[in-house]
Amino acid sequence: MGVTTIPSSDRRAAVSLFSRLRTAKGQADPFPIYAELRSRGAVSPAPWGGSLVTSFDLCDRVLRSRQWLEPDKRWREKQGPGTRWNAPSSREMSSTLPALNPPDHTRVRRAAGAFDRTTIERLGRTVERVTDGLLDSLEERLRSGEADFVTTVGEELPVAAIGDWLGLPSADLPHLRNLTHDQVFTQELLPSASQLALSDAATAELRSYFTDLVRRRRERPGDDPVSRWIETWDAMEPDRDKADEGVYFLALFVLLAALETTANMLSTTTLLLVEHPEWWDRLAADPDLVPGFVEEALRYDAPTHVISRIAARDCVLDGTEIRKDEMVHLMVGAAHRDPSRHSDPDRFDPLRTPGHLAFSGGIHYCLGAPLARMEAHVLLGRLVGRLPRLALARRPSWAPRVAFRRLLNLDVTLA
Repeated sequence: MGVTTIPSSDRRAAVSLFSRLRTAKGQADPFPIYAELRSRGAVSPAPWGGSLVTSFDLCDRVLRSRQWLEPDKRWREKQGPGTRWNAPSSREMSSTLPALNPPDHTRVRRAAGAFDRTTIERLGRTVERVTDGLLDSLEERLRSGEADFVTTVGEELPVAAIGDWLGLPSADLPHLRNLTHDQVFTQELLPSASQLALSDAATAELRSYFTDLVRRRRERPGDDPVSRWIETWDAMEPDRDKADEGVYFLALFVLLAALETTANMLSTTTLLLVEHPEWWDRLAADPDLVPGFVEEALRYDAPTHVISRIAARDCVLDGTEIRKDEMVHLMVGAAHRDPSRHSDPDRFDPLRTPGHLAFSGGIHYCLGAPLARMEAHVLLGRLVGRLPRLALARRPSWAPRVAFRRLLNLDVTLA
């Protein structure tokens, strides 16, 4: 019937590809390795079990289908006490919005609300003010020679924006940012024991911080989303402790999503601008080109390169048999360079028709996508409008990750 199973030899052959992805060279340019993965077929074996999907159309189909689920709490518990899925940080993440399946997901998504036009306009004023201040700092550093865009702007803008929205003390933000970098390891593709330990410790600190925040907002509510989430959850959940827990998980999710993926999106988009200096003057002359530049940056090198799903039942995916509860890893970074979806996919072309999965898809489409896009639009518009072209002082380095990209530095000078 055209159904294939995956031989163990194919799994072993994939090990070297992922070993190369973890090297400094692989992190700096994973796309030739992704091309090798695509050459193995639209669906190929993952070294640790399950399957890898590299076709854009298949990734898109899985993300939009209700037949594919998040690895939720039920699934994680079934993996056994000795697995990474039952680490304290992983169990904690299983209660956040991205790890829920209907009907729980539907309920929590409704409680979360959305970044509507009014909210985006209010946040836009904050983002513009913060961006101008950060670019002042960047210019001052550049006058002395060079500056690290990541630490000066890229990581500062999203934490300031989300901190202002949530009403968090500015003095707390640097520590929350550092905790976020450690916490994300539990969401990586294959975290080591030491990385999980960092994630567990960071998660415990974040739980303490946000449960205390919820308690204080319950005692003294204000005009902020945490206070509004408390009202919403109280109307949905008669048990106050469970209501507060729901608010805590929403606040945790919003912080993690805003700080980690948005920060890298901003820095990577700026890197692409520096690497394609002809676009600096074009964006400055025609700000209407900025949104297209951002969308192409999201396709070219998305903040998240892997999204995982679980089969709701036995099925066949592009001729490969997938069992119920088996995991597939959607290799978004590879799918974005799929030549059947984009012509000349390795060429950076902000004028091409947009098409990417950087914000996932289906019911799990990113809640914060409007905010992330707005931050990128404001930053690029201000950057090309205020500064002359920038040049790399040295090649940047990347964190040793596969699923969640992170630029560690972006050292620039005036061109």
